[in-house]
Amino acid sequence: MDKFELIAPCHFGLEAVLKREIQDLGYEISSVEDGRVSFWGDAEAICRANIFLRTAERVLLKAGSFKAVTFDELFENTKKIPWERYIPKDGKFWVAKAASVKSKLFSPSDIQSIMKKAMVNRMKEHYHIDWFEENGASYPIRVFLMKDIVTVGIDTSGVSLHKRGYRQLSSKAPITETLAAALIMLTPWKKDRILVDPFCGCGTFPIEAAMIAANIAPGMNRSFLAEEWTNLIPKKEWYDAINEANDMIDDDIDVDIQGYDIDGDVIKAARENAKEAGVDHLIHFQERAVKDLRHPKKYGFIITNPPYGERLEEKKDLPPLYREFGDSFKNLDDWSAYVITSYEDTEKYFGRKADKNRKIYNGMLKTYFYQFLGPKPPKPKK
Repeated sequence: MDKFELIAPCHFGLEAVLKREIQDLGYEISSVEDGRVSFWGDAEAICRANIFLRTAERVLLKAGSFKAVTFDELFENTKKIPWERYIPKDGKFWVAKAASVKSKLFSPSDIQSIMKKAMVNRMKEHYHIDWFEENGASYPIRVFLMKDIVTVGIDTSGVSLHKRGYRQLSSKAPITETLAAALIMLTPWKKDRILVDPFCGCGTFPIEAAMIAANIAPGMNRSFLAEEWTNLIPKKEWYDAINEANDMIDDDIDVDIQGYDIDGDVIKAARENAKEAGVDHLIHFQERAVKDLRHPKKYGFIITNPPYGERLEEKKDLPPLYREFGDSFKNLDDWSAYVITSYEDTEKYFGRKADKNRKIYNGMLKTYFYQFLGPKPPKPKK
């Protein structure tokens, strides 16, 4: 079976989490750069990566990489890529996205039109036709230019992988599913430990945690663009990957995962989303304010995305809210709290300096993942 280099983009700052996921699937890493991890794999790897990776934004099949500082170089080097290896003559192909950082070529629309022209020229010569109907499967191209190095990938995912298919209803400013999963995986939380999200919104943190606990693959209930690529990926590979995912599910487990929010309508939405994800029996959702946060057990985890107050009029509500959060946390004996927020006075009003702090870009928004660490629980006596 053909071997490809595959590129998995992710949130800036979370490359190490994705790298570990890819290695756990059994694939060899070829490179790690800001916001993406590349690895080697075959057609089966395309299916498995799309279905199993929790922290990747999409999976791209790398078509080529080259240096270009002029549009002539961009055209000629794009034309050298063996497009006929990937795209059949009835394939629908276009440059869906071009991003340029610190490069001489920076106009996305010019990059897109020149590359499309080069692809058509190459395929005309190969298929000996002058006109492409483009009425078959879709092969959208995504291009990154970084310091004049052009990396060209064909998108196998289609809709971004953070769209798992369970979030029918969402609250204001929800965190993406891929980011939530990555942040949970950055903590030492395991399914035998308590997890509470006191600002759960539409339930993304509790749902992702429950899916991790029950070993439910994130891409099981959605489709992918490359399912139509019968020239590269036999249908059987998709069926095999889904069967593998089904065999791994273990949702008959005993977990303590809870989600609270002060808004009752939002809690209803969270319950619906959990039901869509097949994990509603694993999560306890409750309408509850952060000042009423308490739990009788020790050594629990809080993983949460509290309000940031992105709009000026909301900023005034943040000091009392973060103060209430900090006061409630003080009463949770030996717990750890992991908080993602862009609010710069978090530590001041929470009443404690974070033990660790990590900068993470949530889209274009710079946020911090504050880690307030409690002690490890004692090892059970043998």
